[in-house]
Amino acid sequence: PIMLRRTKEQVATELPGKTEIVQYVELQGPQRDLYEAVRAGQDRTLHKILDEKGWETSSLAILEALLRIRQVCCDPRLLPEALSQGCTTSAKLDWLTESVPEMVEEGRRILMFSQFTSFLDLVGTCLDGLDVPWVRLDGSTEDRGEVVRSFQEGDAPVFLLSLKAGGTGLNLTAADTVIFLDPWWNPAAERQAADRAHRIGQTQPVFGYRLVAQGTIEERILALQERKT
Repeated sequence: PIMLRRTKEQVATELPGKTEIVQYVELQGPQRDLYEAVRAGQDRTLHKILDEKGWETSSLAILEALLRIRQVCCDPRLLPEALSQGCTTSAKLDWLTESVPEMVEEGRRILMFSQFTSFLDLVGTCLDGLDVPWVRLDGSTEDRGEVVRSFQEGDAPVFLLSLKAGGTGLNLTAADTVIFLDPWWNPAAERQAADRAHRIGQTQPVFGYRLVAQGTIEERILALQERKT
C-alpha cells in the first residue's frame, strides 16, 4: 500500500494567509522582582533535591519548579498564596487590556488559548471590566456544541479556550485572530490549536499572536519550539 500525504497548502489553496507574531511583554516592578525570587528559590530547592535523590527520581520536582516559574510569567495570582507575596501585577493582562478593545472595535473575532484554566478565569474578569463579551470552553464545559455555536454566530467576539480541551476537533472559522497567552513545550499542539481558525471555510486572513514574557523561561520555551520544528 502507498500513502500520499499532502499539506493543507496543497489541498486548500483558496485559504487566506496566516501571519504569526511573537508579541513580547516585559515584566515590570513587583512582577519582575517576584519572578527573580521564585526562579532563584526554585533553583535552590532543585539543587538540594538533585543532590539528595539524583536526576532519576526528581522529575516531578523539576516539573513543579518549571510550572511555578511559568505561572509567574502569566500572573502571580496563579501561584500558591505563600509564593505570590500578594503581587497582582500582570504584564500579559496589561497587554490584553490595551489591545483587545481595539481589536474588537476593528471587528476582529478572537480565540485565546491558555494551558492554565485559572488564568482564563483572570482573563475573563479582565474582559468583564472592559465590557467585552466572551464565551469559554475547557474540560468542565458540558455543552461544547452550544458554546461553539454561540461564538460562531457572533454572540461574543472573544472565545477563551484551554489548550487541551480546545486544541483539536473544533471548527471556529468565525475567528480571524488567535492569541496564545502562554507558550507550550510542544509546537505541534499550538499549530493544531491555531488551525481551529485557519481551515477550510475561513475567508479572512488569520493573525496569530504568541504572548512571551521577555527575559524569562518563556523565551527558552520559544527557542525549544524552534528547534523542534
